[in-house]
Amino acid sequence: MLSVKLIVAQGIEVLGLFFETPFFSSEKARTSAASINLPLKIIDLTEPHLEVVKNPKHGYGENMNPCIDCHALMLRKAGDMLQEEGASFIVTGEVLGQRPMSQNKKALFIVAAQSGYGNLILRPLSAKRLPMTLPEEKGWVRREQLLDIFGRSRKPQMELARTFGITKYPSPAGGCLLTDQVFSKRLKDLFSSRSGPALREIELLKVGRHFRIGPHTKLVVGRNKQENETLLFLSEDKDLMLTTVTVPGPTALVLGALSPELEDLATVITASYSDAKEGESTQVKLLERGEERYRMARRTDKRPFRVYMI
Repeated sequence: MLSVKLIVAQGIEVLGLFFETPFFSSEKARTSAASINLPLKIIDLTEPHLEVVKNPKHGYGENMNPCIDCHALMLRKAGDMLQEEGASFIVTGEVLGQRPMSQNKKALFIVAAQSGYGNLILRPLSAKRLPMTLPEEKGWVRREQLLDIFGRSRKPQMELARTFGITKYPSPAGGCLLTDQVFSKRLKDLFSSRSGPALREIELLKVGRHFRIGPHTKLVVGRNKQENETLLFLSEDKDLMLTTVTVPGPTALVLGALSPELEDLATVITASYSDAKEGESTQVKLLERGEERYRMARRTDKRPFRVYMI
């Protein structure tokens, strides 16, 4: 938002780009763009981004976040759009030193070089601390009106926001699920169990309790009404769906191969997360390929199931 304001102040037209994947949505970007009257284009980056997440050239951050490769991919896609959009260069909101691993000088240079459009990438908030870019050399942008912000403190950005009259802006953290420890564990488990997971399997990682009950078998148990509905929405006819009948309880979904022993385990886990009393038996409905079956299962202590939990 601040970079846009700095460039627009120089009389330059700006088009906002947001690259959407299952790991980060455009909701906040849409709100922010609307608040500063920025035209916004949403680009689905799911397919190429998944390949980057699986095999990042420059590795991961603290979790499954391949920030350097991710940024390079986005800038490459933005560069590929320059001609069709009638644009001359690319602007980002990065600040030198703000994120120690992905926004240090070396990382910014790697991202620019790997994108293939390095000399056309302008970072207005830290431009005076970085080598001059082509837009500055050509006089498309006046370098003296750009900034030299550095470091992790966001006080300079907050003060700048006040001068631009920006009072609402998103939190700097929490936008990417790949930085979340639990989600990353689930994604790593999914990649290790399947070479080419379907998109809905990634969406399933966002909801419920996940149990790896077999090398190629996973049980997802809803934690509330909304998650139960999401599991139903994401289920397919081939999946085994479990619900308790005699007492309120979760919706559970089984993905993968299912032996009689694993079906027993899935049924007991489902019953154990129901509202049945400890040791009480409850009826569980099993739905698969349009056929219903019913089994009785006893609610047991849930602690032994933690060994399966992802």
